[in-house]
Amino acid sequence: MYVVVRLRKITHYYNKLGVATIEVEHGRLQKGDHIHIVGHSTDFEQTVESMELQHQQIIEAREGQDVGVEVEDYVRENDFVYKSHI
Repeated sequence: MYVVVRLRKITHYYNKLGVATIEVEHGRLQKGDHIHIVGHSTDFEQTVESMELQHQQIIEAREGQDVGVEVEDYVRENDFVYKSHI
């Protein structure tokens, strides 16, 4: 059974880098987690392969942190980010 947790939302997207800033409001986000990004015209899933905090690679982001995540497709500010738990 999957439990879906909303981490929060996209606060910025760096088009040239393909990196989204994700505001983590609930739970934790780890490298290797499967996320689902949903918005007005956005809807895709991916695995977190690369994550940074203040230009340093990290393995885990906690509540209250804004982290940069490399994304596979175009995202928009205020798109929601969900994570599945088994």
